Amino acid sequence: MQALASRLTAMITAIVAAVAIIVAGGGSAVAAPQTGEMFLTFVRHGESAGNASGLIDTSIPGPGLTDKGREQAAAVAALLNDCKFDGIYASTMVRTQQTATPLSDLCDRPVVVEDGFHEIEAGIYEGTPEREAIGNYFAAPMQWMQGNLDARIPGSINGHEFKKRMDDSIQDIKDRGSKRAVIFSHGGAMMVWALISVANPDMSKLQTDPIHNTGRVVVKGSPAKGWKLVSWDGSLAA
Repeated sequence: MQALASRLTAMITAIVAAVAIIVAGGGSAVAAPQTGEMFLTFVRHGESAGNASGLIDTSIPGPGLTDKGREQAAAVAALLNDCKFDGIYASTMVRTQQTATPLSDLCDRPVVVEDGFHEIEAGIYEGTPEREAIGNYFAAPMQWMQGNLDARIPGSINGHEFKKRMDDSIQDIKDRGSKRAVIFSHGGAMMVWALISVANPDMSKLQTDPIHNTGRVVVKGSPAKGWKLVSWDGSLAA
């Protein structure tokens, strides 16, 4: 019994010492090599006055949230209330910043505005009915997702320009030291960027499960090594 007690005492002493090292920042659990991998949670804004009108509005700063949109913003903040992230980012558009505010207040973190996360500019289709978007406004982005980044929205951008501005803002997040960021963006921007950027895209999601207001897309990876889709509006990726 005395020998058993001695061994137990030695084990407890070793565990306490190991915990002390980790808490102090010294042991291998803390000093393990950093991979640089990031987890990005994209969140679409809540319902905006533009959404409610049924018209495409990609102007900056654009319309704010409706009462329903503010309720959705509060609900998504409650969903993310564990605050297990290291940065909150939003586009230059009012609706994303308003959607981010409840989470910012809840987790006591500032909202950082990034230029690259705004909606895909509609060009000549600005102000046209959203129900016609697939046949006009979204025709070029559909080509981007098929590999043709040269396609251009009339009066607006091509796929190279779109991807670069999104990528530049993600690089800026990385340069700020964020590895687990929440990014409040827009349905078109986050769906298209994800599907042209990840190594495991599921194009069927555009038809079967498009991202609605406050829907989420999660990716992991890095600007240097590329990205993998983790989940699409709560469903784990294949």
